Amino acid sequence: MNGPAGRDSAVSLHAGCVVLGEAGLLIRGPSGAGKSSLGRRIVALHRAAGGFARIVADDRVLVTLRHGRLIGRPDPALAGVEEIRGLGIRAVDHEPAAVLRLIVDLVAEPPSRMPEAADLTANVLGIPLPRIAVRLSDAADVVNATLSWQARHGDDLTLSI
Repeated sequence: MNGPAGRDSAVSLHAGCVVLGEAGLLIRGPSGAGKSSLGRRIVALHRAAGGFARIVADDRVLVTLRHGRLIGRPDPALAGVEEIRGLGIRAVDHEPAAVLRLIVDLVAEPPSRMPEAADLTANVLGIPLPRIAVRLSDAADVVNATLSWQARHGDDLTLSI
């Protein structure tokens, strides 16, 4: 599944990425939707529960396809920094990369209470990943949905793909 000239495929996304245990969450949504604050909340809750969690990328995520897995990395110009609304750009501890296992999409309209199977996955570079869609105004629901998904699939969010 390599790109042109035998190189692995890659894309730069306007998104955030966090790692919980050994698995990465890609957080997508429009500018100003709260991707960064959501990532911080998920990391804080996972750490409070005794798990390893860290920010990987804020604002721009470089996603590469390597050996059939999606890897999220920070844009080199933004590695180790995060924008905190009202405070500006701050240095943060971060991981250099994470294998993506889940996509969290912040959406304007409420998601269906009973989503279709097709709404529960999203493709990035042709690779399907599990997907959770949550309304922008329901950030607490995003955290709850993510933790619920984590409980169903194991502490490190590992899936058999």
